[in-house]
Amino acid sequence: MVTKKTKPANKFYITTPIYYVNSDPHVGSAYTTIAADILARWHRLLGDDVFFLTGTDEHGQKIQDISEEKKIKPKEFVDSVSQKFQDAFKLLNISNNYFIRTTNPEHEKEVKRILQELYNKKFIYKGVYEAYYCVGCEQYLSKSDLVDGKCPLHKKEPEVIKEESYMFKLSAFQDKLLKLIKGEKFEILPIKKRNEMISFISGGLQDVSISRKKSKVYWGIELPFDPDHTCYVWVDAFWNYLTGLQINNKFDDFWPPNVQLMANDILRVHSTIWPALLLALDYKLPKSMFIHGYFTVNGQKMSKSLGNAISPTYLAEKYGADSLRYFIIRNIPFGEDGDFSESTLVERHNNELANKLGNLVSRVLALAEKNGIEKSQNKLLKKLKLKEIKGRMETYELDRALSEIFTFIDNCNEYVQEKKPWETKDKTVLYELLDSIKAVAILIYPFMPATSEKIAEQIGFELKYSEIDSPLKVHDIKKGEILFKKIDIK
Repeated sequence: MVTKKTKPANKFYITTPIYYVNSDPHVGSAYTTIAADILARWHRLLGDDVFFLTGTDEHGQKIQDISEEKKIKPKEFVDSVSQKFQDAFKLLNISNNYFIRTTNPEHEKEVKRILQELYNKKFIYKGVYEAYYCVGCEQYLSKSDLVDGKCPLHKKEPEVIKEESYMFKLSAFQDKLLKLIKGEKFEILPIKKRNEMISFISGGLQDVSISRKKSKVYWGIELPFDPDHTCYVWVDAFWNYLTGLQINNKFDDFWPPNVQLMANDILRVHSTIWPALLLALDYKLPKSMFIHGYFTVNGQKMSKSLGNAISPTYLAEKYGADSLRYFIIRNIPFGEDGDFSESTLVERHNNELANKLGNLVSRVLALAEKNGIEKSQNKLLKKLKLKEIKGRMETYELDRALSEIFTFIDNCNEYVQEKKPWETKDKTVLYELLDSIKAVAILIYPFMPATSEKIAEQIGFELKYSEIDSPLKVHDIKKGEILFKKIDIK
């Protein structure tokens, strides 16, 4: 007897940047994490083997300064804020496989190992570094980065730092990085961000400081070859993408990442220092990085440092996780900037989730419970543009994929009005509509998992992409609770 071999699942590794715990999570960090969760859930729907990593970045001068102001130990402070991120992500229904913390002893041990290896390979040398340093960004800036002598993001004059430092030979990787980015071996998306980085790197890369004197910044990982210095927070933070896998014995299965999501403010370091470190240590580079846009509030970038951040916990508790997840993906083209408006969130909840999706499911289930269903060919399903939706997801056009799904929801609502099953009591029409709602629920699962799970439980099917083409089994239907209650816009 010959046993049929099953095709091995495709591997999909996705990361968010790890979030700096200088203050509580805001909806901007939630945006990146929700987008990553959508892609992770999508690939699980397709049957892929997925590892989804997120976490918190917990060292550096900013943490040290805040802890001293609060008169508490830095570890006590980062424990508290990191837990708030984990609680917020749980409330948002984030399905990460692991939450990495850079204060994890296994992470710290691995960072020391790679620092020693870089030093042994002569990629790190001792020197004197002089530069503008923004504590808010935890990044070194050039004079050309400043606007009126200030950091353009934090509106403050940076410190001028000149001190003994260990340097990383970033300049040695300029030509190789350009070649990899231009040849799309190291893909940066959207294309305008790729072109921006080609221009930046072509202007010349300078060696960068990777340490601070421990007498000034003690809250960091000691350099293994010089305990009087601590590791620059970014070098420590970058390595989470590897240690998050290593701690879970998944490195050989999943490295390199298929896609790394981030906002524009950390694009430069992720396009230069991060891949250069990997090249220096002979690791494969991530396949792609996708740079999404900023949220603005009243036209200004949302930022914890600027004090105009909105809590995702507040929004999820007030409107529900699925409504928030839907709004921030549907309302802003992925990769572009967009303005956040609570009133627009309420309008989309009422008009699109309650009126269109919720009303469709409620009406059809009520009629099916009353009249029953009879299996038939689902002609309505031909209007569903599956190929286009799948293509949009592959190119990270999440908002456009969601738009295509809701176009089909509109088709279903039009079909109800056209066929009038409340008058005809046509069981085959009700079957077509239920089978179409099944397809909708499967496709919106990455975006609104709790809603999909409720629909799947009411109608009776598995949340798998392959189930879209499998005809719905005929059985008794019972109407469930309303999916989306309308919110008083006042």
